[in-house]
Amino acid sequence: MEIDGGEAMNAYADLVRELKSLRKGRGVLAGRIGDRVGPTLRATCGVSEGDAPGAIRRKVSARLSELAGRLPADLRLATLAAFAIDAEARLPLYQDRVHWAAVRMERDPRTVRRRVDEAINHLAELAADVPRSRPGGPPGGWRTTELHTVLTLDRPLPEVIERHRVVADRDGLRELALTPPRPLDRPGLDVRVLYGGTLVARPGPTPTPTLALPSSVDGGDSHDFAIRFRPPAAHVLRSYFAHVPWHPVDLLDLRVRFGGTSTPPRVWVLDGAHRHDGADRADRGHRHPVDRAGEIHVRFRHLMPGLAYGVRWEAAGE
Repeated sequence: MEIDGGEAMNAYADLVRELKSLRKGRGVLAGRIGDRVGPTLRATCGVSEGDAPGAIRRKVSARLSELAGRLPADLRLATLAAFAIDAEARLPLYQDRVHWAAVRMERDPRTVRRRVDEAINHLAELAADVPRSRPGGPPGGWRTTELHTVLTLDRPLPEVIERHRVVADRDGLRELALTPPRPLDRPGLDVRVLYGGTLVARPGPTPTPTLALPSSVDGGDSHDFAIRFRPPAAHVLRSYFAHVPWHPVDLLDLRVRFGGTSTPPRVWVLDGAHRHDGADRADRGHRHPVDRAGEIHVRFRHLMPGLAYGVRWEAAGE
C-alpha cells in the first residue's frame, strides 16, 4: 500500500508526538508500557496487539537504538538517555536523565533538551525511510545470530577479535552500525575489519564505526564478518569486559585468556547486568572458574538490548 505525502506527514507528526510522550517519567521502563506506546510507534517497532510488557519494552528499545545508531554521537546519546535505554541512564525522571547526558556531553541541560528534540525529529524521519521488520520478526532490520568473541590479556596490549553472523530482516541491507564492547567504546580505539566489509565512519563529535557490506543482503539471508579491536593503552580495560547490545543477539560465545602468570584470583560472569562497568559489587554476577591455561569460556543466549553480558575480574589491590 502506497502512502501519499499528506499521510506521510501525518505519520511523522504522530510519531514525534508519541515519542515526546514516551520520554516522560521512566521512558521505556514506565509502568503500563502498553498504554504509553501509541499506534504509530507500535507500527514502527513491530509491536503486536498480544505482546507482553517485556516484549514491548524490548521491541521499542531495540528499534529506537537501531535508528539512533544512524545519528551523530551526540544525538545518539541524547536518544538513549531520554528514553532510559542506556543502562546507566535508567533514572526515574526525564530531567534526571537529561542531567546525566549533560554531564557525559559536557553541555548544559538546556542544550541537551534541544538535542533530544532534534533527535526525536530525526528518528521520525528515519522511521519513514528505514523499513521496519517483517511481521513477527525482530525490529531493527537485522539481528546477530552468532557472535564469537576472544579477548586476550596476556600481551602488551589487549586484543579483541569478534566473528559475527547476522541475518537481515529486510531486503537491501547495506551497512551495519558497530558497537564496540565496553570499555573499549572510546576515542583512540584501533578498529580493523578482518573480512566481510569495509569500515566507514559517520561524521559527528565521536565518529560511529559502520561496516559497509560488500553487497546488499536481502531478508532472511546471512552475512559473516570479523572485526579486531585494540585499545590505545593496556589500562583501558581496567577489570571488566562486556557487550551491551542494541540489536537482538541470539548467541554470544566469549573466551577470555588471562594467561598463566596474570590470572586473577576471582572472576565473575555478568549475565544481563544493569551496570556495565561492574562498579556495583552486588551486580557482579556469579563466580566462574579459570582453567589451568588461564582461560574462561562462557556462553549467553537471547541477549536483551541495553543489558551487559561479559566478565569482571578482581583487580590487584581489591
